[in-house]
Amino acid sequence: MINFEIDQELLKELYLQKVEEHLQEIEMEVFFMDSKQLATYLNMSWNTIVSHLLYDEKFPKVRLGSKWLFNRKEVQEFMEKYYLEVRNNGGDILKYKRKL
Repeated sequence: MINFEIDQELLKELYLQKVEEHLQEIEMEVFFMDSKQLATYLNMSWNTIVSHLLYDEKFPKVRLGSKWLFNRKEVQEFMEKYYLEVRNNGGDILKYKRKL
């Protein structure tokens, strides 16, 4: 005879971990982000985004009424280039001004 014991707490923890992983995967598939999602995605305050990114002509954005929308893939590509530019010019976003 075979007996199985299941640790309910461990099972619950594993289940919640898998749910969280799945939610993160779904979130990454979102095409457009709003301003709050963008701030979270970039780990920056909205004020910093407005001051240093939003009005850069090359920053990917569209406006829908009073709402800004951002394409996740385009933002990622822009930020990879922007990161290298900032790093190669002193490494301080607050001091860096992009040459337009």
